[in-house]
Amino acid sequence: MKLKPLGDRVLVKRLEQEEVTKGGIIIPDSAKEKPMKGEVIAVGPGKLDDKGSHMKMHVEKGNLVLFNKYAGTEIKIDDDELLVMREDDILAVIEA
Repeated sequence: MKLKPLGDRVLVKRLEQEEVTKGGIIIPDSAKEKPMKGEVIAVGPGKLDDKGSHMKMHVEKGNLVLFNKYAGTEIKIDDDELLVMREDDILAVIEA
């Protein structure tokens, strides 16, 4: 299935968090927090301004992003857990 976000929404796939700390301690699934980093899978056309034109989005497909802890709505498509969130919920783009 293919999804195209509407407006200023972004489709993000969470990145997996490390299971072992630097000290070698293994963290069980029940103690892990959900990661706040992810990869942008798809981007909507942007918000409409007063003139009816789409405003340019600041993120694009393939960007690694940092987002709010409780951002977005979780959805499951083809066994992938994804988040649909507004661009405003994205805090930063992670540059390599």
